[in-house]
Amino acid sequence: MSSITARISIHTRPCWAEVSLGRLKENFRIVQQHVGPKVSVCAVVKCDAYGHGVVDCSKALQDAGATWFGVTSVEEGVKLRSEGIRGRILIMTGFWRGEEPDLIRSDLTPTVWTVEHVNLIAAAARKMGRRRVGVHWKIDTGMSRLGTSAEEMPLVADTLIAAGAAVDGGTLMLEGFFSHLASSEVLDAADAREQIERFRRAIDWVHSKSLKPRYLHLANSAAVVGRPDTWNQIVRPGLVLYGYSLPFISRTANTEKPSILPVKPVLTWKARIINLRNVGAQQPLGYSGAYVTPEPARVAVIPVGYGDGLSRHLSSRGQVIVRGELAQIVGNVAMDLTLVDVTHIPGVEIGDEVLLMGEANGKRVTAVEQARWSQTIPYEVLCGLSPRVPRFYVE
Repeated sequence: MSSITARISIHTRPCWAEVSLGRLKENFRIVQQHVGPKVSVCAVVKCDAYGHGVVDCSKALQDAGATWFGVTSVEEGVKLRSEGIRGRILIMTGFWRGEEPDLIRSDLTPTVWTVEHVNLIAAAARKMGRRRVGVHWKIDTGMSRLGTSAEEMPLVADTLIAAGAAVDGGTLMLEGFFSHLASSEVLDAADAREQIERFRRAIDWVHSKSLKPRYLHLANSAAVVGRPDTWNQIVRPGLVLYGYSLPFISRTANTEKPSILPVKPVLTWKARIINLRNVGAQQPLGYSGAYVTPEPARVAVIPVGYGDGLSRHLSSRGQVIVRGELAQIVGNVAMDLTLVDVTHIPGVEIGDEVLLMGEANGKRVTAVEQARWSQTIPYEVLCGLSPRVPRFYVE
């Protein structure tokens, strides 16, 4: 019995995920080698490392050489710092009023884009006797979500200058300047070109105000792979670190597509068959009898459902792997249970392992396939994996 199998056997409900820290480290090295030694890789570990487990993944990435980590909130950043992450931690979506002391005490790097952000962090730094507190200024180049608009930039710049960001020894230090691309995977997207150009113009304007950020950054996963003109001093890969590259799209036939990086999925999702039933033709299965067998069938029950993150949109649509063969989900995915047609697979027994995401015998089901069947994106599939699915970490 393997150590993983032994550890899983203590759980009464056989549904779990295995996270390969070795693959995660290798994916990081592939990205770092791709962008070169002069570009820092900010490993995006927000949303519990895209469902993979933020603490173990961040420690593995740190071991692999990551010196920057991107998170959503101060809470996520404080957790990483308390767990021994020594690198820089960028709070990519800013902070909420009242979080400034925790942010400064944990040596986190906040994103600012409003006058209030700048004033709040500067006031907290002065009160705590801190100087040269680094901030990253986000501007809106076209997504219309977060970031300073072009019209607001002069006022934010003046506020940063008043906080000492343009001189050595000031309360604040404008360490970074960045934005975010809306459609970097669309190679000939006019909006992407416009965003890149707006960002370049904004950099020139900021420099004209005697603000000299050390780090400029714009590239997300797709831009890391296919838009080297956006790399600057930092890139912010997320999905690609966990083994997925979104397919590049072009609206014109003659657009050359970049090579996809040879990263591999880090997470494998497994369960075991807990019941088998032979049913006759025209037998309704599961809630609402949503699937009716066209002929006699052998149906397996697995202890996983939408409560675990298996989308209900996979009902009678998705597939899993049993004994190295693809098997169809039949009937409605329930909260805790899902039915699978194993009629065509010989020798299936209770206790057999089922791959909900993984690869065996040349067959493959990943977050990409699940996303396609449920009409969503791989990000949602991975981030939707429920906390009640235990993660086991392997090298």
